[in-house]
Amino acid sequence: MICAATQRLLDFLSDKDSYPHQPPEVRMVQTHASWVFIAPPFVYKIKKPVSLGFLDFSTLELRHEDCKREVALNRRLAEDVYLGIEPICEHEGRLHFGGYGKVVEWMVKMRQMDPRYFLPELMEKGEVGTREMDRIVERLQRFYATQPPLPAEEVRRANEHLRQCTEDNFTTAAEFVGESLSQQALDAVAHYTREFFHKERDLLESRLHDGWIRDCHGDLHLDHIHLSPEAVRIYDCIEFNTDFRCIDVACDIAFLAMDLDFNGRADLARHLVERFAVLLDDPGIRELMDFHKGYRACVRGKVESLHANAETVKADEKEASLQLARRYFQLALRYAVAGSGPCVFVFMGKVASGKSALAEALGKATGWAVHSSDRLRKTLAGTPLNQRGSEEEREALYALAMTQRTYEGLFEEAVAALRNGEGVIVDATFSKREHRDALKERLKAEGCGVRWIEAHASEAVVCERLKGRDDDGGVVSDARLEDYKRLSAGYEPPDELGSEEKISVLADGSLDEVFGALLRQLVVW
Repeated sequence: MICAATQRLLDFLSDKDSYPHQPPEVRMVQTHASWVFIAPPFVYKIKKPVSLGFLDFSTLELRHEDCKREVALNRRLAEDVYLGIEPICEHEGRLHFGGYGKVVEWMVKMRQMDPRYFLPELMEKGEVGTREMDRIVERLQRFYATQPPLPAEEVRRANEHLRQCTEDNFTTAAEFVGESLSQQALDAVAHYTREFFHKERDLLESRLHDGWIRDCHGDLHLDHIHLSPEAVRIYDCIEFNTDFRCIDVACDIAFLAMDLDFNGRADLARHLVERFAVLLDDPGIRELMDFHKGYRACVRGKVESLHANAETVKADEKEASLQLARRYFQLALRYAVAGSGPCVFVFMGKVASGKSALAEALGKATGWAVHSSDRLRKTLAGTPLNQRGSEEEREALYALAMTQRTYEGLFEEAVAALRNGEGVIVDATFSKREHRDALKERLKAEGCGVRWIEAHASEAVVCERLKGRDDDGGVVSDARLEDYKRLSAGYEPPDELGSEEKISVLADGSLDEVFGALLRQLVVW
């Protein structure tokens, strides 16, 4: 709980009459580490008296030193925003700004920036394109070029610190399993990260020797960029932990690229990375980007989860932070299993093989929509999804013409999702090679490949699942036990697909076990 002294301070700063310049109003916002008071035309920031492992604001002296660092470091990219630090003092039992008495807290004082030009607001209005990205890239390129060489010891420990940070993220994220992410997703992202450290050790080491470890911003996401007509201002860097800021330039850039992906602008993320690769003459950025973006997405998922569990957060704010955390962790998993490019996963297999359950699990874990042949078939026919029709109705529903129409509809849905910049999950039997070949041709025309996941189950498990469908009102498929032999006989094994295109999954076990194993396969595929 917040102690009485801290609550008194928050009440003081929330009162507009406390401020010497008499602002028209005061609005408070908070992060996991600070309280910010917007009192036009200024903004005041105080540190929470907390120790979170990666930062320590537990004493007034530590908070004072951090305020000084924050102003000095942020003046590098937002010189006219950071005005200085001010004390809050107490005299004769009353709090006041500066001057005399005992200092009870220190604040960072900033000039309030025009709210019209924060990057998220500009994006929401559709006013951000490659030209705006180029302004940001050029500002940051000049910044990186002017940072002095770091001490050799800081450079040497950069990769080990990065490794420790990723492990700390996983340790913290484990506290939110079931709330912000699943155990299977956490395990997969952790597996991807550890495999990258192992397989790309030489690449990561070369970054140290080639001078790419710089004193960066450290928290470079959309909310920290102000893009007015006259200037690019980038504020609120990491001041509380040198190791979080003295990092690979690629890791710094990845935060912004990840946030663009998160906000549905993968096109701008790709442009950003390519521009940096050219201007910095650093092609290695491309190879590192998915790895660093995944790390950054985990950082944001962790931060939002911590914020949701902060003491002073209200119920609606808590839920909003949890929703953000879930989306960030979903994005981290996407990088681990699919990278940043357009990707199509097709779940195929015989009846009751478990393919649909796995497709739905991947959709939930990544946030991608699942395009199901069973649902589309019934939608096209105008048939209720969870109602099994008569034998005559089923014959019409599964006739060759309707099957062809269903697959063509699936292909259209997949292409439309790809063109919208989304990942695609397709759930269909694909028992005929002609349908597999047709999808590959359609996607080839879009410049995108397809990853096939063929689900298998033992006959005993299949029969048990089909029997259970009679009592399960949520099943969309009309296939039942009496259809098993006929449908199995018509299944053409996908022998034309090589190991680089297809993986097989035995789906006899529990969904959690099978899905966890599938994610580990996708990570190393």
